Amino acid sequence: MLRNRSLFTAIATAAVLVLTTSAQMALGASAPTSHTGQSALAATAGCGKTPTLRSGSQSITTSGKNRNFILRIPDNYNNNTPYRLIFGFHWNGGTANDVDSGGTSGYPWSYYGLRALSNNTSIFVAPQGLNNGWANSGGEDTTFVDDMIKRIEADLCVETSQRFAMGFSYGGGMSYSLACNRATVFRAVAVYSGGQLSGCSGGTEPVAYIGLHGLRDPVLNISTGRSLRDRFVRNNGCTAQNPPEPAQGSLTHIVTYYSGCRAGYPVAWAAFDAGHTPNPSDGKSGDFEPGENSWTRPVVWSFFTQFGGGNPSPSPTPTVTPTATPTVTPTGNPPATSALKGAGSGRCLDVNGASQTNGAQAQIWDCNGQANQRWTTTSAGELRVYGNKCLDVSGAGTADGASVVIWDCNGQNNQKWRLNTDGSITAVGANKCLDVSGSGTANGAKVHIWTCHGGANQKWARA
Repeated sequence: MLRNRSLFTAIATAAVLVLTTSAQMALGASAPTSHTGQSALAATAGCGKTPTLRSGSQSITTSGKNRNFILRIPDNYNNNTPYRLIFGFHWNGGTANDVDSGGTSGYPWSYYGLRALSNNTSIFVAPQGLNNGWANSGGEDTTFVDDMIKRIEADLCVETSQRFAMGFSYGGGMSYSLACNRATVFRAVAVYSGGQLSGCSGGTEPVAYIGLHGLRDPVLNISTGRSLRDRFVRNNGCTAQNPPEPAQGSLTHIVTYYSGCRAGYPVAWAAFDAGHTPNPSDGKSGDFEPGENSWTRPVVWSFFTQFGGGNPSPSPTPTVTPTATPTVTPTGNPPATSALKGAGSGRCLDVNGASQTNGAQAQIWDCNGQANQRWTTTSAGELRVYGNKCLDVSGAGTADGASVVIWDCNGQNNQKWRLNTDGSITAVGANKCLDVSGSGTANGAKVHIWTCHGGANQKWARA
């Protein structure tokens, strides 16, 4: 959970920020020359070196000023392993320490909850803004980011095609600015309840983009978030849509993954029924819920970790034809989305009752093309449905008969699946096969895991 003092400061001063946006954009328009874009996997000069950097506070001179940031290196850091590099920007009035510490929620909400989910697979950076903000005057905050990257990558082993930025409110504005002016440097950005507050120099190149915004945001209206999103809907060549959003009073969220985007450049939009917060929780009306309970953690983590390789090379924007019905299946790098039909039953893998509730049972049912039968494979090994739920072995079970359900995507092994050439689907964590119980063929037959035996009730095909 955010420190309430810092968040109230963000709310109290946001009106001033909005009024001064035009001036900030002008000041930030002369950002320095971009890094060379990466089009393939590339490790940094720090790979193979004994690092001198350590986790904790760091200082650096940039644009003639002494600036600070907090660095978190994996506990089991291996100098021959290229790691993701993830920047977390604080809100107006917040601090790098707020992002790094996780505030009153502690480690589970550190770096907006991604540090715990990463399980020592990523390097995290929490920069400190001047005057606790991100005015980016003359592009100096962008230069600060450039200089941090140079410093870190000269000493640590980083995968240059796996840099990410995220931030809330003013920090979201800074992340958006980097999407505009460092699209070839960052693989993807996540903008939590942000606005165009730190400038947008350039802003014509594609970058993977997820925006998250509250319907009842009193600080930065949701229309602001939609506007930021739509820039990258255009840049990424996605099909123009009006994605669905939850009703006010529903206390729920809807995640939409745009269709038609260039391969490797997805756009996602997560609208929720709450106010100005990065950590909404379904069923809760407040904006200060414990961050570890928020659905934003697995959604953003899944969005970032879907990218397995290098940055795709930008291609000309394709001609797109608007559709009347928004698509809510995710695009990946690129993922395949379809039904999965059981060879023995001729029926499709289905979520019971079209439920989106954690723990809803997987079953087979007559193939009908509905959202509860549309499964997306990601490069992270997930089978996703509804955009933000994963096929999951309940309780991380490994025994024959362990139930298969849906759950918020969290990157754990009980949500990893391997689609084999013989038509079987292996649960990676249990090393057992996706199986229709008792070789059933009737509607509603339960799906679970079982020792692989090659039977028709363990064979699946895309349909």
